[in-house]
Amino acid sequence: MHSWQISHSGINAPLNFAEQPCANDAFPVLLRTIGCSIAPGMSSASSTVTGVIPAYRARIAAGQIVYDPAQAAAAERLQDLWSKLRGYDPAPAASNGGGFLSRLLRRKPVEDAQDHPNGLYIVGEVGRGKSMLMDLFFEAADVKRKKRIHFHEFMQQTHKRFHAIKRAHPEIADPIPPLADEIAGEAALLCFDEFQVHDIVDAMILGRLFEALFARNVVVVATSNTLPGDLYKGKPGRDAFLPFIALIQQKLDVLVLESAQDYRRGRLHGLRAWYVPADSRADAALDQVFSTLTEGETVRSDTLLIQGRKLAVPLTAAGAARFDFHALCGVALGAGDYLALATHYHTLVIDGVPRLSPDNFDEARRFVTLVDALYEHRVKLYASAAAYPDELYRAGEGAQIFERTASRLEEMQSETYLALPHLT
Repeated sequence: MHSWQISHSGINAPLNFAEQPCANDAFPVLLRTIGCSIAPGMSSASSTVTGVIPAYRARIAAGQIVYDPAQAAAAERLQDLWSKLRGYDPAPAASNGGGFLSRLLRRKPVEDAQDHPNGLYIVGEVGRGKSMLMDLFFEAADVKRKKRIHFHEFMQQTHKRFHAIKRAHPEIADPIPPLADEIAGEAALLCFDEFQVHDIVDAMILGRLFEALFARNVVVVATSNTLPGDLYKGKPGRDAFLPFIALIQQKLDVLVLESAQDYRRGRLHGLRAWYVPADSRADAALDQVFSTLTEGETVRSDTLLIQGRKLAVPLTAAGAARFDFHALCGVALGAGDYLALATHYHTLVIDGVPRLSPDNFDEARRFVTLVDALYEHRVKLYASAAAYPDELYRAGEGAQIFERTASRLEEMQSETYLALPHLT
């Protein structure tokens, strides 16, 4: 494994960012100041060089993003992997290299697992551009069989497939090899968003599954907010998870993206975190907040499995989730459910927090528990409500207890709190 420490001041490996032609003629002065060069006698539009770096430069030239040294260095590393993967089409199954015809038709033969390049594990705080860089890499990747998926969704699919194989083939003692065959047959390149492990069942299956995928020449690229060595840290049964961490560190080069700027926070600048009253204007404002948080990713519903129970998540993308207040606090949820939300999502958007009182004390009690979980894990909260935090619970039994919650809600709107990293 190679570890690349990327910061806003550079990278510990030499950069060749200026050696390739630009992909766009717009703003030539800006492009030259960031190291772009245009070959004599040709415009950037006629460039035959493709990949991550030209795509990154094109976004800068179009004014979609601003130049960031740490992102540029990460693009350089992704460009290197892009080059190694051009035409990558290994035999999907480890146990069968294929016949003469399949080897002849394969564009870039891979004889064994040692011949495929290491993947990448891109780690950094929220808003540093990891997903944007993954977009550029995945779109440019010249790999016939490729798949990009949120890691949590991948694990849900994995569990379903695992049990389907067991039901369909009870004679198979170990479903992992055929499961790995299926996945490798679909994708020689697997790109994961938000690689994170919270569940003991996931932790137990991951090591053997990924060992089988790597044996089948699958290349993995992942983004995460957590270093490999900190995955599943402090959780019960972690010792059994350590071999998987060692495998990740062996098969994936770790690229630490330390941009000085949280671009997502910048886009949210000027947008409040607490909207009163919870009317149509608040709905529109939260729509804008959620759109900014999800960065154009496909919004979907999700389900969290918590100690055998299912918790429905109505809307989620890019590590953010959106709920109606009743769906969170009007039903029988507890501390374990709120802890799962706090560790899975860096931001929650809640619509319609009502006034609280002894008349809806159960909802108020659950809301207190939810806010405690969010606060302890530095989850960012955007909400619409019937009143400001210090006026939500005015009098009656429980009002005094709610004072601490109101104080936390006020603090969670501060720039200091919003700048804190999410704790998983």
